[in-house]
Amino acid sequence: MKCAIPFSSTSAVRERGPLAPSLSRGSVLVIVMWICLGLVALTLYFANSMSSELRAADNRITEVSARQAIAGGIRYASYVLAQHATGGAVPLIEDYKAEALPVGDALFWFIGRNTDDLPQAQLYEPYFALVDEGSKLNLNTVTSAMLQALPLPSMTAEFADAIVAWRSATSQNSANMDNLYSQLDPPRHNKGAPYETVDELRLINGAMLDVILGEDTNRNGVLDANEDDGDASAPRDDQNGQLLAGLLEYVTVYSRVPATSASGSRRLNVTALTTQQARQQMQTRLTQRGISTPRAAQMLARIPFNPRLPQNPSTITSVADFMVTTQMTADEFVLVHTDLTASAANNGAAPGLVNVNTAGEAVLACIPGIGTDRAAALVSYRRTNPTALTSMAWLTQVMSPAQIRQAGRYLTDQSYQFSADIAGVAANGRGYCREKVVFDTSTSTPRIVYRQDLTSFGWALGAMTRRALNGTRDI
Repeated sequence: MKCAIPFSSTSAVRERGPLAPSLSRGSVLVIVMWICLGLVALTLYFANSMSSELRAADNRITEVSARQAIAGGIRYASYVLAQHATGGAVPLIEDYKAEALPVGDALFWFIGRNTDDLPQAQLYEPYFALVDEGSKLNLNTVTSAMLQALPLPSMTAEFADAIVAWRSATSQNSANMDNLYSQLDPPRHNKGAPYETVDELRLINGAMLDVILGEDTNRNGVLDANEDDGDASAPRDDQNGQLLAGLLEYVTVYSRVPATSASGSRRLNVTALTTQQARQQMQTRLTQRGISTPRAAQMLARIPFNPRLPQNPSTITSVADFMVTTQMTADEFVLVHTDLTASAANNGAAPGLVNVNTAGEAVLACIPGIGTDRAAALVSYRRTNPTALTSMAWLTQVMSPAQIRQAGRYLTDQSYQFSADIAGVAANGRGYCREKVVFDTSTSTPRIVYRQDLTSFGWALGAMTRRALNGTRDI
């Protein structure tokens, strides 16, 4: 007998009914929580993105600020040269400011060299000034022997010959180098034309960074901490507390004395006084500059001349030779030194002469007739007699006439090309940038002939400036 259990749908619904709304609300809560979590994640993502964009924008602003500081530095350098570098003069450091000059909230510095104190041990902070390109050896006129005389332990005779061959298209050494370059991968030719920048040295066979840069990898002329720590950090150095500079420290391609004088008149060639007409022109120019006619005639009479000979051999080899042969006084020579040249090429323009008033001891030691001992004596005399540097007449106080004649063909007392190595830093020591700009002052207005970004070489203002920028005290 089967028993029927009555089924009541109403009671079943009544029994399960309260559970259905609870499950529904729980599902909604989970969905809402996931949505809230997603919204929070999106909020955090966009907030972080906005923060990154804000920092990136701030970095871009600081870079622009530093670049504008460099632009201000270029304009200021041009002004300084226009005011104080006329007629071949070199601006004195007292004539202008060279460090921590403000442009808005940013600052700029001229990273320079003090050639009266180089080489020097314990040189850890930069010297700030404009740089005279005439104080360096010109790659387009320097000889192999002069390059080998530089204080570069890694300089070899082969590398020096290759540097000279790069600018030559006719020498046998140039032909040999061209054959060597053709075997490289990828092959190339020996240039056989003048250097346009000093960075072409990187293309020369045998060029290595320890020769080109030495220990001065950031090219600021001082011994930074990473350049005096042995093998602890790049570059590898001898950790002896003294900067070993590279070839770039001593060479240029821009030095050139123009064919016209400060007054705009054509310079007279002292090596061409082989006719009566040329001698008369010289005597006239001397008297125009304030030397009496009898005294001018007396000076020229000291230069051998025979009017009966159709071709008189030139006995004067340089402006310095003319000075000592005519026995000019310092006061007389300063009146006429910008009117003289010893160059017949390029209508009297003379490339590659070294300014004896600004060149460092290492450069002067390379010049025939000077050497290491006399180079030190020249620098010492310059340091103790700064008022005598109005021309190169002071050489007679340090060197004999024979020595001056030998060295004279490589020397000048004027400079017309200057470089401004400008570092710009935005507010709070951020946004560091650096550019090198080369000016030519041989025209009425200084003009830029070369510009290079050096930012990638790293911080070049020294530890003291970094601490000052990051601290609270003023520079």
